[in-house]
Amino acid sequence: MSAPSTSLSISKRPPVSVKAAAVKWLARALLHLLLIVGSISMMLPFIWMVSSSLKNANELYAVPPIWIPQKWLWQNFVYMFEHAPWGIYFLNTTKITLIVIVGQLIVCSMGAYAFSRLNFKGRDALFFLILCTTMIPYHVTMIPTFKIMKSLDWINTHKALIVPALFSPFGIFLLRQFFLTITKELEQAAMIDGCSYPRIFWHVILPNAKPALTTLAIFIFMGTWNDFLAPLIYLNDDGLKTLTLGLASFQGTNTTQWNYMMAGALIVMLPILIVFAFAQRYFVEGITMSGMKE
Repeated sequence: MSAPSTSLSISKRPPVSVKAAAVKWLARALLHLLLIVGSISMMLPFIWMVSSSLKNANELYAVPPIWIPQKWLWQNFVYMFEHAPWGIYFLNTTKITLIVIVGQLIVCSMGAYAFSRLNFKGRDALFFLILCTTMIPYHVTMIPTFKIMKSLDWINTHKALIVPALFSPFGIFLLRQFFLTITKELEQAAMIDGCSYPRIFWHVILPNAKPALTTLAIFIFMGTWNDFLAPLIYLNDDGLKTLTLGLASFQGTNTTQWNYMMAGALIVMLPILIVFAFAQRYFVEGITMSGMKE
């Protein structure tokens, strides 16, 4: 008796019709066109700022607008350095930014490690309260913070800009979400080898959290470097001012020389562009990984 023959039916994928392929190609082309238009629209203000920083007053207010100046006036940048101590502004801003970056990374990483790895009573409730503080606008806490700084005699000092900025609920949240993605087997292996919690934090958690730490550092750098309101509130002496505060001093009451203002704005923005250009890979990776696990 012969065995029954089994017929194997191989399902073939139906060929894609020309119409469906054309529709897919058109949708992709429209998407790319939309992205290109969006990119150009976002770059136009920056291009206009660079162009305006090299113009004279007549070209600045010309109608229709002149995008490429006939003569590039590099002396606009020289004028800014001759009429304000930009070197002092740059040193002050750099000092404040570096201290805030290092201090906030230390504080936020320790807090994030406690909330992600340590089990203690009221941990989740305390973390929830910390997250709630992110919904309070800065303007609500501005006056109480000013009174505290005044009672400490920190007005017109850089301490008023540094110490309050060391504590960031957003930084704790960002690092905690990333720490949760680190496998616990690494910690267990370190505990078997006799490592304490501080050594696990230093030798296991932090080396594996470089993308998130770099991302937070970029956020801190941009926020501190561009901060205008806090220096405006606390700083009075010209030798203590930051770049943003020094730039604002060029804006007159009745009229403003916008070509000089744009040159100063470009000076202030240039370090941010350089940092982001070299660290954008870590920035994207940290943002992606920080939201993978609740």
